[in-house]
Amino acid sequence: MTPGRSLKTTFGLAALSVSLAGSPALAQQRLGWVGQVDGLAAFQGSADLSGGGNFTANRSFLRATALYLADPGTSVGLSVSVGQFDYEFSQAVNQPWTGIRDIRVSVPLRFRVGDSATAFVSPQIRWDYQRGASASDGRTYGIFAGVAWEVSERLTIGPAFGAYTQLEQGGIEFFPALLIDWDINDRWNLNTGSGLGATRGPGLSLSYAMTESLKLSLTARSERIRFRLDGTGPAPNGVGEDKSIPVVLSLDYNPNPGVSLSVFAGAEFDGQLTLDNATGVEISSQSYETAPVAGLAFRVRF
Repeated sequence: MTPGRSLKTTFGLAALSVSLAGSPALAQQRLGWVGQVDGLAAFQGSADLSGGGNFTANRSFLRATALYLADPGTSVGLSVSVGQFDYEFSQAVNQPWTGIRDIRVSVPLRFRVGDSATAFVSPQIRWDYQRGASASDGRTYGIFAGVAWEVSERLTIGPAFGAYTQLEQGGIEFFPALLIDWDINDRWNLNTGSGLGATRGPGLSLSYAMTESLKLSLTARSERIRFRLDGTGPAPNGVGEDKSIPVVLSLDYNPNPGVSLSVFAGAEFDGQLTLDNATGVEISSQSYETAPVAGLAFRVRF
């Protein structure tokens, strides 16, 4: 067995599902209902804004999942998460928003397709809104789906896509993704993983199993969150957006198959904050400098 990977994740689904939805090892050992609780706390350090001043941000998420494993290739579940984005701006004249809430409900479904492929579909409802705004005004819908083939014992790969409605933007946001879980050798692994609180599709993670219980990973992904604003501020009842490309190095400790503890640190690149008014017209866009980020995460399966 590969060190540090006693529960092999078949896909590493995007944020809409959880890793145990794609864990055949777990499914073979224990059918029926299983659960997972995971959490995240992250701090983004000071970043200079092109519009003047700087800002910091604290982010926290908590997710609970119940999953019914019918057989090694079939599962259905319910996942609920609650998140908070707290922003602090140094200049009152350049403070587009403050605290943002993020609530998500998804129903991940996985099933076998032939002898070597597994498909999944995960619809999701999200509410992203500033404190003081109506949660229903920040509601969006979406789906993440795909199929992956087990090419060999070491490689699982396949296409996927995401499609989501957007706040005050016409049409559907669509993006393709490639799912991969590749044991390069007994210690190195390359995979697309979800990441708690991720706002778009899968990122890419290269990990090294140092021991049976310690793993070092380098992960990068594209993040973009849009949220409804309250009735005050420079864009009353408008929409705010924060997007960046975080790259982090994490150390994961897995004392047993049911528990994982992680610390991570890195930076957010190519950051941008955007304001749209209530009719969807962009009224402000400012970039921010590379920002340091660090945090803690945990996962408990039962």
